[in-house]
Amino acid sequence: MADNNTDLFHVMYTCRSMRRLKPDPVPDELIYQILDAAVRAPSGGGVQAWRFVVATDPAIRQQIGAIYQRGWDIAEKNYLDAGAKMDGNMRAARYLSDHIAEVPVMLFACLRKRGIHAKRLAGPNGIDFARLLGGSIFPAVQNILLACRALGLGATLTGVTCQYEDEVRKILALPDTITTYGMITIGYPIGKFGPVARVPVEEVVWKNQYGTPLQRPAGYVSPAPVGKDGKG
Repeated sequence: MADNNTDLFHVMYTCRSMRRLKPDPVPDELIYQILDAAVRAPSGGGVQAWRFVVATDPAIRQQIGAIYQRGWDIAEKNYLDAGAKMDGNMRAARYLSDHIAEVPVMLFACLRKRGIHAKRLAGPNGIDFARLLGGSIFPAVQNILLACRALGLGATLTGVTCQYEDEVRKILALPDTITTYGMITIGYPIGKFGPVARVPVEEVVWKNQYGTPLQRPAGYVSPAPVGKDGKG
Protein backbone atom coordinates (compact mmCIF):
# COMPACT_ATOMS: atom_id res chain seq x y z
CA MET A 1 0.00 0.00 0.00
CA ALA A 2 1.34 3.43 -0.93
CA ASP A 3 2.29 5.79 1.86
CA ASN A 4 0.18 8.88 1.20
CA ASN A 5 0.97 10.65 4.47
CA THR A 6 2.39 14.05 3.53
CA ASP A 7 2.66 15.46 7.04
CA LEU A 8 5.92 17.41 7.09
CA PHE A 9 7.47 15.55 10.00
CA HIS A 10 6.44 12.17 8.61
CA VAL A 11 8.06 13.08 5.30
CA MET A 12 11.28 14.16 7.03
CA TYR A 13 11.45 11.08 9.26
CA THR A 14 10.94 8.71 6.31
CA CYS A 15 13.02 10.49 3.66
CA ARG A 16 15.47 7.71 2.95
CA SER A 17 18.08 7.88 0.23
CA MET A 18 16.47 5.65 -2.41
CA ARG A 19 19.20 4.34 -4.71
CA ARG A 20 17.24 1.55 -6.35
CA LEU A 21 14.97 3.20 -8.90
CA LYS A 22 12.70 2.02 -11.66
CA PRO A 23 13.50 3.20 -15.21
CA ASP A 24 9.92 4.43 -15.67
CA PRO A 25 9.78 8.08 -16.82
CA VAL A 26 8.73 10.76 -14.34
CA PRO A 27 6.04 13.16 -15.63
CA ASP A 28 7.20 16.69 -16.39
CA GLU A 29 4.45 18.00 -14.12
CA LEU A 30 6.04 16.33 -11.10
CA ILE A 31 9.53 17.54 -11.98
CA TYR A 32 8.22 21.07 -12.33
CA GLN A 33 6.43 20.80 -8.98
CA ILE A 34 9.64 19.59 -7.34
CA LEU A 35 11.61 22.51 -8.75
CA ASP A 36 8.86 24.92 -7.81
CA ALA A 37 9.43 23.72 -4.24
CA ALA A 38 13.19 24.11 -4.67
CA VAL A 39 13.02 27.81 -5.50
CA ARG A 40 11.01 28.48 -2.32
CA ALA A 41 14.16 27.82 -0.29
CA PRO A 42 16.25 30.60 1.27
CA SER A 43 19.48 31.73 -0.37
CA GLY A 44 22.37 33.98 0.60
CA GLY A 45 21.26 37.59 0.45
CA GLY A 46 18.07 36.46 -1.26
CA VAL A 47 19.98 36.55 -4.55
CA GLN A 48 18.59 33.18 -5.73
CA ALA A 49 21.74 32.38 -7.72
CA TRP A 50 20.76 28.73 -7.98
CA ARG A 51 20.42 27.15 -11.38
CA PHE A 52 19.18 23.64 -12.19
CA VAL A 53 19.65 21.31 -15.13
CA VAL A 54 17.21 18.42 -15.57
CA ALA A 55 18.74 15.64 -17.65
CA THR A 56 16.24 13.14 -19.05
CA ASP A 57 17.65 12.56 -22.54
CA PRO A 58 18.94 8.95 -22.76
CA ALA A 59 22.13 9.95 -24.58
CA ILE A 60 23.02 12.55 -21.96
CA ARG A 61 22.20 10.18 -19.12
CA GLN A 62 24.42 7.53 -20.72
CA GLN A 63 27.36 9.93 -20.82
CA ILE A 64 26.81 11.12 -17.27
CA GLY A 65 26.39 7.52 -16.18
CA ALA A 66 29.80 6.55 -17.55
CA ILE A 67 31.42 9.35 -15.56
CA TYR A 68 29.52 8.39 -12.44
CA GLN A 69 30.48 4.72 -12.70
CA ARG A 70 34.15 5.63 -13.07
CA GLY A 71 33.97 7.90 -10.04
CA TRP A 72 32.08 5.43 -7.88
CA ASP A 73 34.51 2.61 -8.67
CA ILE A 74 37.29 4.78 -7.24
CA ALA A 75 35.22 5.93 -4.26
CA GLU A 76 34.11 2.41 -3.39
CA LYS A 77 37.70 1.12 -3.46
CA ASN A 78 38.79 3.98 -1.22
CA TYR A 79 36.00 3.24 1.26
CA LEU A 80 36.77 -0.48 1.38
CA ASP A 81 40.51 0.11 1.65
CA ALA A 82 39.79 2.39 4.61
CA GLY A 83 37.93 -0.42 6.38
CA ALA A 84 34.34 0.17 5.34
CA LYS A 85 32.11 -2.89 5.06
CA MET A 86 30.00 -3.85 2.08
CA ASP A 87 26.83 -3.26 4.09
CA GLY A 88 23.32 -2.36 2.93
CA ASN A 89 24.19 1.23 2.14
CA MET A 90 27.28 0.25 0.17
CA ARG A 91 25.37 -2.40 -1.76
CA ALA A 92 22.66 0.15 -2.58
CA ALA A 93 25.32 2.59 -3.76
CA ARG A 94 26.83 -0.13 -5.95
CA TYR A 95 23.39 -0.86 -7.39
CA LEU A 96 22.93 2.80 -8.26
CA SER A 97 26.29 2.86 -10.01
CA ASP A 98 25.57 -0.32 -11.95
CA HIS A 99 22.18 1.03 -13.07
CA ILE A 100 22.93 4.75 -13.19
CA ALA A 101 22.15 5.16 -16.89
CA GLU A 102 18.65 3.77 -16.25
CA VAL A 103 17.80 6.51 -13.75
CA PRO A 104 15.04 8.51 -15.47
CA VAL A 105 15.94 11.92 -14.04
CA MET A 106 19.35 13.36 -13.21
CA LEU A 107 18.87 16.76 -11.61
CA PHE A 108 21.97 18.94 -11.28
CA ALA A 109 21.96 21.59 -8.57
CA CYS A 110 24.20 24.50 -9.55
CA LEU A 111 25.16 28.00 -8.50
CA ARG A 112 25.81 31.00 -10.68
CA LYS A 113 29.21 32.51 -9.98
CA ARG A 114 29.22 36.16 -8.97
CA GLY A 115 32.04 38.63 -9.43
CA ILE A 116 32.26 39.26 -5.71
CA HIS A 117 32.83 35.55 -5.11
CA ALA A 118 36.10 35.42 -7.07
CA LYS A 119 37.53 38.27 -5.03
CA ARG A 120 36.47 36.75 -1.72
CA LEU A 121 37.70 33.26 -2.63
CA ALA A 122 41.11 34.65 -3.57
CA GLY A 123 41.35 36.60 -0.32
CA PRO A 124 43.00 35.65 2.98
CA ASN A 125 39.80 33.99 4.28
CA GLY A 126 38.94 32.26 1.01
CA ILE A 127 38.58 28.81 2.56
CA ASP A 128 36.15 30.13 5.16
CA PHE A 129 34.15 31.95 2.50
CA ALA A 130 33.96 28.80 0.36
CA ARG A 131 32.09 27.09 3.20
CA LEU A 132 29.36 29.72 2.95
CA LEU A 133 28.52 29.18 -0.71
CA GLY A 134 26.75 25.88 -0.14
CA GLY A 135 24.22 27.71 2.01
CA SER A 136 22.79 29.23 -1.16
CA ILE A 137 22.06 25.89 -2.86
CA PHE A 138 21.71 23.10 -0.30
CA PRO A 139 18.49 24.42 1.28
CA ALA A 140 16.97 24.14 -2.22
CA VAL A 141 18.41 20.63 -2.52
CA GLN A 142 16.73 19.61 0.73
CA ASN A 143 13.43 21.01 -0.54
CA ILE A 144 13.89 18.83 -3.63
CA LEU A 145 14.50 15.71 -1.56
CA LEU A 146 11.50 16.36 0.66
CA ALA A 147 9.26 17.18 -2.31
CA CYS A 148 10.30 13.94 -3.99
CA ARG A 149 9.47 12.00 -0.83
CA ALA A 150 6.07 13.68 -0.53
CA LEU A 151 5.29 12.78 -4.15
CA GLY A 152 6.34 9.16 -3.71
CA LEU A 153 9.55 9.53 -5.71
CA GLY A 154 12.89 8.15 -4.62
CA ALA A 155 15.88 10.47 -4.65
CA THR A 156 19.53 10.58 -3.65
CA LEU A 157 22.03 13.43 -3.55
CA THR A 158 25.49 12.52 -4.77
CA GLY A 159 28.67 14.54 -5.23
CA VAL A 160 30.51 11.97 -7.35
CA THR A 161 30.05 13.90 -10.59
CA CYS A 162 31.39 17.12 -9.01
CA GLN A 163 34.86 15.57 -9.17
CA TYR A 164 34.60 15.58 -12.97
CA GLU A 165 33.27 19.08 -13.42
CA ASP A 166 34.94 19.79 -16.75
CA GLU A 167 33.50 16.65 -18.35
CA VAL A 168 30.04 17.26 -16.93
CA ARG A 169 30.18 20.91 -17.97
CA LYS A 170 30.79 19.88 -21.58
CA ILE A 171 27.97 17.32 -21.65
CA LEU A 172 25.44 19.73 -20.12
CA ALA A 173 26.74 22.74 -22.10
CA LEU A 174 27.24 24.70 -18.88
CA PRO A 175 28.76 28.16 -19.22
CA ASP A 176 31.83 29.03 -17.16
CA THR A 177 29.64 31.03 -14.80
CA ILE A 178 27.75 27.94 -13.60
CA THR A 179 29.18 25.40 -11.11
CA THR A 180 27.56 22.11 -10.11
CA TYR A 181 27.18 21.32 -6.41
CA GLY A 182 25.65 17.88 -6.73
CA MET A 183 23.49 15.54 -8.77
CA ILE A 184 20.15 14.25 -7.50
CA THR A 185 18.95 10.99 -9.00
CA ILE A 186 15.15 10.79 -9.12
CA GLY A 187 12.71 8.03 -10.04
CA TYR A 188 10.01 5.75 -8.74
CA PRO A 189 11.59 3.64 -6.00
CA ILE A 190 12.11 -0.09 -5.92
CA GLY A 191 11.26 -0.87 -2.32
CA LYS A 192 9.42 1.05 0.37
CA PHE A 193 9.98 4.24 2.26
CA GLY A 194 10.37 3.86 5.99
CA PRO A 195 11.86 5.42 9.11
CA VAL A 196 15.52 6.35 8.89
CA ALA A 197 17.72 5.21 11.76
CA ARG A 198 19.88 7.93 13.25
CA VAL A 199 21.89 8.42 16.42
CA PRO A 200 19.98 10.14 19.24
CA VAL A 201 19.99 13.93 19.37
CA GLU A 202 21.72 13.99 22.76
CA GLU A 203 24.77 12.22 21.30
CA VAL A 204 25.48 14.91 18.72
CA VAL A 205 24.07 18.16 20.14
CA TRP A 206 25.68 20.30 22.84
CA LYS A 207 23.99 23.00 24.91
CA ASN A 208 25.72 26.36 25.21
CA GLN A 209 29.23 24.89 24.98
CA TYR A 210 30.68 21.85 23.24
CA GLY A 211 30.78 18.88 25.58
CA THR A 212 27.57 19.57 27.48
CA PRO A 213 24.90 17.35 25.87
CA LEU A 214 21.40 18.61 25.21
CA GLN A 215 19.27 16.31 27.33
CA ARG A 216 16.10 14.66 26.05
CA PRO A 217 13.07 16.23 27.77
CA ALA A 218 11.27 13.89 30.15
CA GLY A 219 8.44 12.11 28.41
CA TYR A 220 9.58 12.94 24.88
CA VAL A 221 8.95 10.10 22.46
CA SER A 222 10.46 10.32 19.00
CA PRO A 223 8.06 9.52 16.14
CA ALA A 224 10.85 7.51 14.49
CA PRO A 225 13.40 5.01 15.82
CA VAL A 226 17.01 5.91 16.38
CA GLY A 227 19.94 3.59 15.90
CA LYS A 228 23.53 3.55 17.03
CA ASP A 229 24.71 2.82 13.52
CA GLY A 230 23.30 6.05 12.16
CA LYS A 231 22.26 4.25 9.00
CA GLY A 232 19.12 4.78 7.00
